Amino acid sequence: MEKVKLAAKMREVFGRKTNQGRKDGLVPAVVYGHGIDNESIWVNALEFSRLLKKSGESTIIDLNVGEDKTRNVLVYETQKDPISGKYIHVDFFHVRMDEEIEKEVELVFIGEAPAVKALGGNLVKSVDEVTVKCLPADLPASIEVDISSLETFEDHICIKDLKISDKVKIDIDPETVIASVAPPRSEAEMEGLETKVVADVTKVEGVVKEAPVAEEKKEKGGK
Repeated sequence: MEKVKLAAKMREVFGRKTNQGRKDGLVPAVVYGHGIDNESIWVNALEFSRLLKKSGESTIIDLNVGEDKTRNVLVYETQKDPISGKYIHVDFFHVRMDEEIEKEVELVFIGEAPAVKALGGNLVKSVDEVTVKCLPADLPASIEVDISSLETFEDHICIKDLKISDKVKIDIDPETVIASVAPPRSEAEMEGLETKVVADVTKVEGVVKEAPVAEEKKEKGGK
C-alpha cells in the first residue's frame, strides 16, 4: 500500500504547557513501539486532520521527525476536545515493515441493495469494522462491501465474501454475517411499537407492593 507523509518536530513541553502549542495550531503527540524510546513530538493540527480524513487510521504514515529521522507509524489513538471537536493529542505506534501487525479496519459499504430499493427493506449492518493481521505494507486503509448483491431478504454478505488480498488475514468465523436486508415492518407491527406497555412492578424481584394503610381506630381501645 502507498504510504502517506506527515511532518513532525520534537516537543520539549508537557502537561498544561502544551496549551500554547495547541493555540498555535499544533497537536502534542507521542511515538512509541518497536525498537525506539518514547518520543514526544508536535504535528500540525490542520495537516493531521486532513490526512486522517483522506486516508483513515489504518494507513502507514511516513512520519518525518525533523530533518534526519523517519518513522513508519500507525495512528493508535486520538483524543478530541468534546466541545470544539479538534484533536488535542495523538498516539503513534512505530511498526517494523517486516513484522506482522493487527489493526482494526473499517468496512465501507458501497452500491445499492435491490432488496432495499425495490422491496422497501431495511439494510442491516452487523459488522462495521474487522481486525486484520498482515505486514504493514499490505494493510488496507478500508475494506469495501458491495451491497448490490442483496436482491432478496434471504441474501446476506459474510466475512468470506469480502474481497481482500490473500496476504491479509481476518480472524473471524468466515460465516459471520456482515450485511443483510430485513423486510419492512407491517402496519400492525408499527402500531404495536407505538403501544405503550405498562409493566406491573410488583412482579419484579425485590419490589414489594405496599399494603393498604389500616384505618385508624375510631375510639381509643376499640377494635
